[in-house]
Amino acid sequence: MLLLEREIKKTKATIEDYKLSSGPIAPDDAIGRISRMDAINNRTIVQTAQRNAEEKLKKLERMREGIDSPDFGKCINCGNKIQTGRVILKPESPYCVKCAG
Repeated sequence: MLLLEREIKKTKATIEDYKLSSGPIAPDDAIGRISRMDAINNRTIVQTAQRNAEEKLKKLERMREGIDSPDFGKCINCGNKIQTGRVILKPESPYCVKCAG
């Protein structure tokens, strides 16, 4: 449970960092045309990373809600226990390694 709470907290902080980094780029910024295009491209990349982090957070929170369920820690596809290493590396995943691949 502690690992899950830590991952939720870390993911929330990451989302906040992405929000701060993905603000609009003012057209009157004197950064040059090419640099402005790079800044717009980088903002798009950060926004995509933010969406991915938000999706991960939803999965983590869903997992936290089901932690008292007798099926917690079991693959939703095959029903086998999810390996501890997988839970540590990817706690938001409801699949075992075999079914995720």
